[in-house]
Amino acid sequence: MLLQHPRERHVPIGTARLAHLCLPGSELHVGVDFDDDAAVRAALAGGDGRPAYLLFPGAEAVDLATTRPAGPITLVVVDGTWWQARKLLRRNAALRALPQVRFTPPRPSNYRIRREPADHCVATVEALALALGALEEAPARFAGLLRPFEAMIDTQIHYARTVRGARHRHALHRARRARRPTIASQLRERAENVVCLHGEANAWPSRIPGSPPPEIVHWVARRAQTGETFEAIIAPRRPLAPAIPGHLGIAPERLVGGESWASFRTRWEAFARADDFICSWGRYSPDLVEAEGIQLSAARFDVRSAAGSRLGTRTGTIEECSARMGLAVGAPWAAGRGGVRLAALSAIVDEMMAS
Repeated sequence: MLLQHPRERHVPIGTARLAHLCLPGSELHVGVDFDDDAAVRAALAGGDGRPAYLLFPGAEAVDLATTRPAGPITLVVVDGTWWQARKLLRRNAALRALPQVRFTPPRPSNYRIRREPADHCVATVEALALALGALEEAPARFAGLLRPFEAMIDTQIHYARTVRGARHRHALHRARRARRPTIASQLRERAENVVCLHGEANAWPSRIPGSPPPEIVHWVARRAQTGETFEAIIAPRRPLAPAIPGHLGIAPERLVGGESWASFRTRWEAFARADDFICSWGRYSPDLVEAEGIQLSAARFDVRSAAGSRLGTRTGTIEECSARMGLAVGAPWAAGRGGVRLAALSAIVDEMMAS
């Protein structure tokens, strides 16, 4: 049973469909949450008398080279990028609960037209050929699975080298040269400089005539690589909006008794570095603190925009977004809503760096 992430469905050089067509009796299901798919639920529960095993290299996975399940099983395979595969596991508790099996590839993947993240990573059809060969103790029996895969690769390489004219090759070269680095690669390349940052403001409702402009009263940050943190609760310089303490989850007396703006500025400038790569949820709080005279690093990354692109839908609040991504958010170390939101922001950034 192949469980495919929707984003992989229309990838023209994907191999799950090849494997499905080559294996009579196999099933291919596309989705993220399979709770409403009766066929998937029944297979994962072993309803046909065959226990289900997940082909996934988890920490507790059994290597098929040394141990094989006894009797017939349902082999469940997730198809997609590693980030997509992990997402399928996070979203499906029944999938996470399955015992896992893995294998050690005898050689690097032959998937020469698509980059694999590591030497031990192989295409879905290659994984199936190796796993089924090990389970049935007949590796040669499933070698035929790889013939259409290898033909697809040879066709793509032949086309790239000989069929396309010089104009197409030059256009491809220009496109590759101009291709922007991925979000994950940008974050990984600047990992030692990544700073997750969030600010909360004393902001009056805009419907109130003559209300004072918003001002930052809670400022929190965390360096992604070292875990170094910064927090400041800043005494309001303008009248405190009545609803703000409740919204921020910080008692009014703690806000009013906060440190001065000058103290905050001195401490923040000692924490900040010129080469910081600032990750924030939108631009509101960075723009607001800069409007009050504090210069932040020009290297910025809008996590909300990137998360929306990854999810393919609206993110909602930062807390809702981290839940939709299936992330385990650590306990907040800073006060109030700002602490909760920085913890969620850090979890999202950490996931993007690892994907």
